[in-house]
Amino acid sequence: MISLSLLKGFLRKEFKQALRDPRMRILLFVAPLIQLTVFGIAISTDVKNIRLWVMSNQNDFILQHIYEHSIESKWFIPAKEGRNEDPYLLLRAGKIDAALIPPPGGLTHVLGRGTADLQLLVNASNVIQAQAVENYIKQITDQVIQTDLKLEPPLMPINISTRVLYNPTLETSYFMIPGVMCILMCIITVILTSSSITREKEMGTFEMLIAAPITASEVILGKTIPFVIIGLCNAPLILAVAVIVFGVPMRGSLLVFFISAFAFICSTVAIGTLISTFAKNQQQSILGSFLFLFPAILLSGLLFPLENMPEILKWVSFLDPLSHYLALLRNIMLKGGEIHFIAQHVGILAGMALFFIFISYKRFHTTLQ
Repeated sequence: MISLSLLKGFLRKEFKQALRDPRMRILLFVAPLIQLTVFGIAISTDVKNIRLWVMSNQNDFILQHIYEHSIESKWFIPAKEGRNEDPYLLLRAGKIDAALIPPPGGLTHVLGRGTADLQLLVNASNVIQAQAVENYIKQITDQVIQTDLKLEPPLMPINISTRVLYNPTLETSYFMIPGVMCILMCIITVILTSSSITREKEMGTFEMLIAAPITASEVILGKTIPFVIIGLCNAPLILAVAVIVFGVPMRGSLLVFFISAFAFICSTVAIGTLISTFAKNQQQSILGSFLFLFPAILLSGLLFPLENMPEILKWVSFLDPLSHYLALLRNIMLKGGEIHFIAQHVGILAGMALFFIFISYKRFHTTLQ
């Protein structure tokens, strides 16, 4: 039987211990907002500032227009190297990222007699950048040809009309910010919770807990509930920065958002509690937290699409709470939240929370005995 008065005193002690230090309050509530802002600006899948080099003369107006449109697009920047240098050597030396080389006689002159080949040299040591450069140049070249020569693509038997849903402007922040929100909330809850019990061990007060008339259930609840509440207090702050600063839409219900956040925070707090039952000091608990966090982030679908992973890693990612919460955030914020999708992933997170807290209880109960 859990004593509510004893549990209330335990919770008051934990809140005071976690929040009495002004520096800790800054780390809990201010640092995540700064990190979200910095990560949201720094982490981007857009390829920009590509140093473009062009071999042309003033009479080759079509190639000159392609170059000018490329610079105006803000994807490319002019290469500082002279146009009489060898582009292969410039690429090899890392002085340029891409080079446009016209056919002999110039692109404009050859196009006047029919078709022409325009060579694009790209540094493909970064595959993502190389693919983006190729697509950018193709789009710009087609646009210039249609404008300057008044030519249209040949008629096709099937016309494909593409409509981009949920992120029509293809903003990177819409894709990345929900992932950063997941990571920050996970870091806060896992590390704080895992350090809670180990701090008692280091300070020598763990023996006092064992000697006190308190059950394992009361200790587990007293050590987890404060960090669930702290995590929930961080959720609206982080959401506000995502919406106000980065313009990420919030098309779903706030109630559904907080239900999902609660299920996720309960699962990460339970994982942090489980880590603390293995660690003997705070150094071990922090190391154990990062041993969980790094694989969890890699398997969450933030950096690499889950569909591209081997089948066995897909099953492993199914056990990753970050992958479920990231899917929930993107569905709620960008799509408005589909009820069956929400129920499925919230149910999985709730099951994880119950499972890990049960294992933690068993291990902690054994320790008390």
